[in-house]
Parts: sequence; structure tokens; C-alpha cells
Amino acid sequence: MRSLSLSGRTFVTGALAAAVVGVFGAGSALAAPLDAAVSLPLAVNPFKLVVAHIDPVTITIVLLSIAGVAMIIQGFIKVRRTAMMPESSTNHIRELIGARQFKELIEFTETDPSFVSRALNPALKRAPSFSAMKEAMETALGEQTAEQFRKIEYLNIIGNLGPLLGLLGTVLGMIDSFAAMQDAEGAADPKVLAGGIATALSHTFMGLVLAVPCLACFGILRTMVDRLTVQGALIAEELLLMIKPQEAKQPTPGAAAPRPAGAPPVPPVRKAPVPLPPVAPA
Repeated sequence: MRSLSLSGRTFVTGALAAAVVGVFGAGSALAAPLDAAVSLPLAVNPFKLVVAHIDPVTITIVLLSIAGVAMIIQGFIKVRRTAMMPESSTNHIRELIGARQFKELIEFTETDPSFVSRALNPALKRAPSFSAMKEAMETALGEQTAEQFRKIEYLNIIGNLGPLLGLLGTVLGMIDSFAAMQDAEGAADPKVLAGGIATALSHTFMGLVLAVPCLACFGILRTMVDRLTVQGALIAEELLLMIKPQEAKQPTPGAAAPRPAGAPPVPPVRKAPVPLPPVAPA
């Protein structure tokens, strides 16, 4: 019995040792591919691919990116209330209107580049007809609003061109890669082919990098322009009402002319009786 128990213990101990050795062996076998994967680069910088393979599409995207950044900076500098409608300019116009110095007001609005002055100057030149003044101001406001929107419209154009240029570069790169594979009679190195495809896709990446900031800033600037032009139109209308000329009321046809105070009343005019037509005898 003791020999059987010893042999059983020996068998169990050997089985456990074999299992431990198998687990550690499998772990070491799995760890080798993981170590190899960790040693590989985790990411590829697409900018390096673009710089290494410069083509006309890349140059176009870079130039449009520089232009887009310049337009964004210029837009946020100029599309501000202090730049479009300076408080000092508006206050000076109010002072001239309060002093009834209309000649100086016309000269000031002629040279002042603010939004309100450029809207008010055409109206002043149409005085004293208030309807003509209001029509001229509305036309000037429409022209200035359209001009402000035209200044930022180029951002929208660049933002829409970005993905299209990226797609163009990707298509051209894919054509070159598969053409090289055809020249090698299907025996092209997969590593070289994958590199060519990655370079082609980097154009799409560059196009998106160009488009996203331009379109986002265009939406923000468009909202700012819309809000500021509405505020400027309200201020210009308020100033126009301050200088509204007193137009004489036209007398209605058939109405009696107004009499000065203290004048004696006009006696009523007695109408002559109208004779009746003769009645024929029955």
C-alpha cells in the first residue's frame, strides 16, 4: 500500500511539473510576438510622408493653408464692434446732429470709414425728402452687408476645396502605386506598395487639416458679421430719425385753408334758392 501511495504521489507531482513547464513555455511563446509588436513604431507621422513626397497637390494645399490662416486672423481682427462701429465715431455723429451742424456732418461721414457713417452719408445727400433718404440708407446698408460677407466668403471656398484637393492627391497616388505594381508584373514588394498607399492617403489628411479650421472659422465669422450688421443698421436708423426733416403737410383737396389765430370768423355763404320745375296740368 505504501508503495502504491508513493507512486501516486510521484505521478501527481510529475503532472503538475509538466503543466507548469507548459504554461511558462506558452507564455514565453506569446510574449515573443508581443515584444516584437511593441518594438514596431506605433504611429506614422503623415507630415513626414508628405514632406518626403512633395508634389503639385501638396504645394497647392500648403499655399491655401497659408492664405486661410491669414484670412482667419484678418477676419477676427476686423469683424469686431470696435473696428466696424467705433463708439467715438457714433458719439461724434450724435453731437453734430444735436448741434444741427449738417454740413460738418456730411463732411465727417464722407471721410469716416465706419459702418454707420458709410450708411448715413448717402441718406444725407438726399435731404430734405425723408423717403428718399431712407431708401438711400437701406441701399447703402445692403451694399455694406454684402461687402462684409464677401470678405469672409473666401474661407468657405478654401474649406470646400481642401477635401477635393486631398482626394485628388490620393487618387493620383493610388494610380502611381498600382502602376508600379503592374510594372513589376505583380511581384512588387508589399512594403513598398503599402508605403505608396500611405503617402497617397496623406493627401486626404492634409486636405482635411485645411478644411476643418477654415469652415469652422467661416461659420463663426459669418455669425459675427450678421449680428454686427444688424446692430449697425439699427444705430443708423436711429440717427436718421434724429435728423428727419419737418416736412410740410400737403392740404387735402377741397379742405379749407388754415386761418391765423385772432382772425374774425367768415360769415356763412347763403345759397340762392333753386326754382322748382313747372308742373304740367293734368
